Amino acid sequence: MTDIKVTYFARVDSGVQVAGIKMIPVETPVGKFRVWTKRFGNNPRIKVLLLHGGPSMTHEYMECFESFFPSEGIEFYEYDQLGSYYSDQPTDSSLWTTERFVEEVEQVRKALGLNKDNFYLLGNSWGGILGMEYAFKYQDNMKALIICNMMASAGAYDRYADEVLAKQMDPKVLDTLRRLESSGNTQDPAYMRLLIPNYYNQHIIRLPEWPDPVNRSFKHANTTVYTIMQGPSEFGISGRLGNWEREKDLPKIKIPVLTVGAKYDTMDPEHMKWMSTQFKKGEYLYCPNGSHLSMWDDQEVFMNGVVSFIKKVDAGK
Repeated sequence: MTDIKVTYFARVDSGVQVAGIKMIPVETPVGKFRVWTKRFGNNPRIKVLLLHGGPSMTHEYMECFESFFPSEGIEFYEYDQLGSYYSDQPTDSSLWTTERFVEEVEQVRKALGLNKDNFYLLGNSWGGILGMEYAFKYQDNMKALIICNMMASAGAYDRYADEVLAKQMDPKVLDTLRRLESSGNTQDPAYMRLLIPNYYNQHIIRLPEWPDPVNRSFKHANTTVYTIMQGPSEFGISGRLGNWEREKDLPKIKIPVLTVGAKYDTMDPEHMKWMSTQFKKGEYLYCPNGSHLSMWDDQEVFMNGVVSFIKKVDAGK
């Protein structure tokens, strides 16, 4: 029998909402579990589902949307994917595949009553991968897709980290990080102690003090799931997602798509710009002061651009 870590806060029956919170049952190959969602606003024409990164971070770092979307009349949903802190956390490793996550999103869409006339999907980082994969299979159920800070190739992401960003690092720090990685000692506290100031503060979020929602999301991350799919850190990719490649398939997505890139991102902003040219209805938003979490460190540019895109699609332009 699969073990499940159950969290008891914010638990309500799937048919009842308390302060917008709804636990949604999802079927998986190993049984039924529940995932956490929270609704903000009410707009029958615009409903945005947010896909957090990781895999297995939490919706918490995306709470910044609460300060922008409601005032623009945008209905949106925060959502913890299966394995993340506010949702059930099964331990069966067979669950951690992109294909299964795609089916989870489809079940969440149906449970929330989202459809091709109002459903906007916004994914950051791993959420961008999940958003693309969902669109490849289910774009007929969508209005538009927003891909934030995620390239269409794990190989290109890894090369950018190795050939561009790593060369900006102190050579001694880089040597220590590589030594810890090659010896399998990434759980050594020294690994993250070096990565935070030398990589995360430069390319994940460029703020002198990390906002509380970001700190909570990192604190609540399911590192087991994260390591299986991503690898030990954001410094490249080496888990099950390491062979993910979708560059050639981008033209298959026919709905409107916005890609968001940032100057200091872990992802190459030029690749993000190129991606926008591969879609039939693609647009690109560049955040000149942003990094991987540009919704925080280049907030005005990011939010204005995303809201403008959503309203443009809603207006049929």
